[in-house]
Amino acid sequence: MNQHKDRSPWAWIPTLYFFQGIPYSIVMITSGLIYKTMGISIASFAFWTSLLYLPWAIKPLWSPYIDVVSTKRNWVVWTQLLLGVAFIAVGIVMPVSFFYPITLGIFAIIAISSASHDIAADGFYMYALDQHKQAFFVGIRSTFYRFAMLTALGLMPIVAGVIQKNTGLEPVAFETKSVLPEEYTPFNPDDIHIVKAEGEPSLLLFPRDLQVPVYQEGKSALDSAVIYIALSAPPEGGETVVVNVARKSGSKDIDLSKKQTGRFEFTSENWDKPVAASVKVNHNLTGTASSEFVVTAGNIAFSWMVSLIVLGVVLIMLAIYNRIFLPHPDEKSTQEKMGWSVYKEVFVSFFTKPGIMPALIFFLLYRLGESQLVKVATPFLVDSRSSGGIGLTSAQYGIAYGTIGMLCLTLGGILGGITAAKYGLKKMIWLMALCMNIPISVYIYLSFVQPMPGDISIYLAIALEQFGYGFGFTAYMLYMLNFVGESKYKTAEYAIGTSLMALGMMLPGMISGSMKELFGYQHFFIYVILCSIPGLIAIKFLRIDPAFGIKKKES
Repeated sequence: MNQHKDRSPWAWIPTLYFFQGIPYSIVMITSGLIYKTMGISIASFAFWTSLLYLPWAIKPLWSPYIDVVSTKRNWVVWTQLLLGVAFIAVGIVMPVSFFYPITLGIFAIIAISSASHDIAADGFYMYALDQHKQAFFVGIRSTFYRFAMLTALGLMPIVAGVIQKNTGLEPVAFETKSVLPEEYTPFNPDDIHIVKAEGEPSLLLFPRDLQVPVYQEGKSALDSAVIYIALSAPPEGGETVVVNVARKSGSKDIDLSKKQTGRFEFTSENWDKPVAASVKVNHNLTGTASSEFVVTAGNIAFSWMVSLIVLGVVLIMLAIYNRIFLPHPDEKSTQEKMGWSVYKEVFVSFFTKPGIMPALIFFLLYRLGESQLVKVATPFLVDSRSSGGIGLTSAQYGIAYGTIGMLCLTLGGILGGITAAKYGLKKMIWLMALCMNIPISVYIYLSFVQPMPGDISIYLAIALEQFGYGFGFTAYMLYMLNFVGESKYKTAEYAIGTSLMALGMMLPGMISGSMKELFGYQHFFIYVILCSIPGLIAIKFLRIDPAFGIKKKES
């Protein structure tokens, strides 16, 4: 039955590829932000989340099964429902003390289901559209894939940040007044004595009301004072309490020093060791003024629980929509008996294609630099400044990387698809590759300069890097479509190509955390730029049809 066989691609490509981008983005990227804010070390979660690339890397082992058993449409719908339920499960276990191994286990299930969904979705795309429509819509599908990343990397951290701001320990406010230097009496931290209290910890401030000396050129160089923050009791079960200090009201001439972010972390090891937040006056202030500050400590686990559960519900609703609106194209080989002969034919067809060796090198090395950058970029942006990071909050990260960055990534993907459709992949692949790799250098700038959170240079740097990546990654997807062509088992062969891409992401990603620990942020980003060179060299040897991707003119 071929009902809705000719349904417009605009009715289903956006939702199909929006859905496809969500699980991958959460497991591969947002999980780093989740685990970092939950107190897990970069080396640990970079290794384990990189290992979760494995299902995408080995999906050719079951891609022929998906190609010949049932329909790609059925595989898409049922894996989408499973993924929605799995994300709800991840959210439910976030508050428990042993969340780390449990969430890694569920993320593994999500990775396997998502890899299966990708096989079916890409195969469905190739069966439902002819080759030149595939090339035209590659930019559109990439756009909605980027919207999914926008949701995972932007909207979710923003929602989590808002929840963190309004939950957790009881907020504590303190007032800061400016005084003349001769009236200023500095607080002595030796007077701080913390006695462990029973029950849930609360925020402690020393002193409760702070005086800041007014700067007087030629008379006094004093212009700042320090307030100390600690907890009254250790957090429970290895939990990390993230404390944020921000000005709430009053004079803008009294604010946190620009050299710090006001973000601090407390664990069972340092809960009773006060941290110092420096408050500074503007040098133009000559008299008395006051500002009120608020110290908050949000419930991080609860914020991620709510975000992930809501996401799971949205995915289930999308699955229901796709069940209704996906077309019913003619799918070949759906009734063929599964056996070793099918596997052999698929792999022989793929690995005997002309130009297979440079193609394999390209698949594995084109993203060698980016595969390591993506694991460390998120921790770098939210890590403390004393550790070499930028110190963004979850909400600031959501705006910088997940919102502005993803919009630029989307724009780059759209322009990449339009450019390839006009001039062809063969002419544009070099430009696309350079656009993808050269802008990585913005992280070298950020790591050496360490601009303050909110500085426009952070947003511009991330926007440039993400635009270049979106433009350049289009070349990778188009080359895989060109390489597979109109093969009998094009779903399974395309899955082999994407699995090689995943392998090229997984193996370098597994060592990225250790490389960061070895080099530090600054030299790590220089190392990442050098890793992009082998993939650029491989392009010279690729066999690409000059006409591939160029839209056919109507006769």
